[in-house]
Amino acid sequence: MIGSIINGQEYNDSQNTMDVLNPYTREKEAEIALASKTEFEQAVTNSFDTFHNTMKDMPAHERSDILRKTADLLEERIDEFAETITKEAGKPISFSQGEVQRSIQVLRFASEEAKHISGEVVPMDAALDGDGRLGLVKHIPLGVVAAITPFNFPLNLSLHKIAPAIAAGNTVIFKPAEKTPISAYKLVKLFQEAGIPDGVVNLLMGAGDIGEALVNSDQVHKISFTGSLPVGRSIRESAGFKKVTLELGSNSPNIIFDDANIGEATDLLVKGSFAFSGQVCISAQRIYVQKSVYDQFLRQFIEKTKALRVGDPVETDTDIGPMIDEKEAERAKQWIDDAVDNGAKLEVGGNREGTVLRPAIMTNVKSNMKIIAEEVFAPIVSVIPFDSEEDAVTYSNDSIYGLQAGVFTKNLDRALRVADQLEMGGVWINEISTYRQDNHPYGGVKQSGIGKEGVKYAVEGMTEAKFIGFKLKDKDLENKA
Repeated sequence: MIGSIINGQEYNDSQNTMDVLNPYTREKEAEIALASKTEFEQAVTNSFDTFHNTMKDMPAHERSDILRKTADLLEERIDEFAETITKEAGKPISFSQGEVQRSIQVLRFASEEAKHISGEVVPMDAALDGDGRLGLVKHIPLGVVAAITPFNFPLNLSLHKIAPAIAAGNTVIFKPAEKTPISAYKLVKLFQEAGIPDGVVNLLMGAGDIGEALVNSDQVHKISFTGSLPVGRSIRESAGFKKVTLELGSNSPNIIFDDANIGEATDLLVKGSFAFSGQVCISAQRIYVQKSVYDQFLRQFIEKTKALRVGDPVETDTDIGPMIDEKEAERAKQWIDDAVDNGAKLEVGGNREGTVLRPAIMTNVKSNMKIIAEEVFAPIVSVIPFDSEEDAVTYSNDSIYGLQAGVFTKNLDRALRVADQLEMGGVWINEISTYRQDNHPYGGVKQSGIGKEGVKYAVEGMTEAKFIGFKLKDKDLENKA
């Protein structure tokens, strides 16, 4: 049994436990000891004390070294961590290996960023009475950061919160998703092996009640959350004066203009629509195709989707594995059935076998259908024709979400024009919405969230600007003396 880790000590003797099941085989992978109220209070108090007694005065080079050493240790154990992710999340092993590689990169970005957190000199003499004064701005850590993470990228998305928090000089209370706590446990152990002081990263195993308690705690200074819109909205309403970063829902549009490379676009969009069974925040969910190339695109898209291999995620040639659990697979299948009942056409896929839902392509959809209007978070994509550039932009913006989009065109003027008009936190040209690098600003507008990730930008959100002003000696008075 594995449990919470508080001040370097593991708590694994709780009578309140939870099983972690392999989404594909449904076999038990681990038993988790859930944190008690007392353990929660210990974690919060310890994180608060460790920040004030240890972390806020730790030199940047020490924080950088810890992050670099953790990256080096993770690089030695790529296969171990990838296998863990595949077994607890059901992610095909090739994608899990990619996630671990990205996680190493996040740690190295954070290691470098720790050494480059700088301030500025304010030109005080720009003001009428500012002569003889010097203004400095320093960026100081916030204190305790609560990292509440999802199941779909249990290592990489956790590090997008933890690594910048450490780089900035904060302590972290880490509450991983209930479905994927094993990789979280191993990650904290890795930090310990790299020499992180006890209490800098405290791990709390538990469900939503732990997250709610963190949001309400006066000793927590920031909440960084990735998850559903309803939970994010609740956090925003309850957080009070805490800083928050919320990475929430999306139904990402991808626009295919008639001058696009159709073969390349279909190759990318098969991957972008169905990778990890669509359980990706920026998964391609809506594909708008100009009418003159609609039939060509749809035909190729269907053919290439049929060629995907569905099966056991531990096998290296598997493209599509299970969804995270049967409840989610059932929910997604019901959304397909509801759409078909209301006039949509299922072109291919959509069959459910336990936790596995075969990739589904939908046409003849309406904008008010769940598969269009809400975040489907499943291997379901809709292909929709459009006439004009204006139509494509209007359709894409017709959503409560605005996280990331993809635009395929050879026309540079059009690309820049459409990118400016799309109500999104990010737009890729000739690339799928699903593509993300770990160093660019990542975050949505509208109800897709608040704040940005991407190591440099996350660090900015985990520090506070502090002004220090000096009144210098009056030279005239000094000369008279």
